[in-house]
Amino acid sequence: MPSPATPAQSGASARVVPVSRLAAQPAANAPLVVLALCAQWCGTCREFRSTLERLAEARHDIVFAWADVEDDAELVGDLDVENFPTLALFRAGVALHYGVSLPHESVVARLVETLATATERTSPELPTELGELARRLS
Repeated sequence: MPSPATPAQSGASARVVPVSRLAAQPAANAPLVVLALCAQWCGTCREFRSTLERLAEARHDIVFAWADVEDDAELVGDLDVENFPTLALFRAGVALHYGVSLPHESVVARLVETLATATERTSPELPTELGELARRLS
């Protein structure tokens, strides 16, 4: 099985992996994991997918993953997602960011670049469930 950062061989989502694949093979050595928490019915989420694809194509070292909060509820766990799309960023089991994001590519790219080189630290404001998810996926 290819690593989570390895492109799939087919389909439009060659670089953004499903969260189920990431759960089966965590991204332990990635400098950053970017997880989009979305819903299939959300139009903004569908727009966001192409933004993530472009960012993933530009940064092969970073793992980009997609979770549908309804279809992947078992993997996402008790994490409360109030608005869509929501981004969770983490590295080596440490949650670095959790928040709503619009599909503004330059803003998301800046967030990714900043956190890819940031010192690992968990903010006390981040949900406990996010830390649990970070440990399972990285």
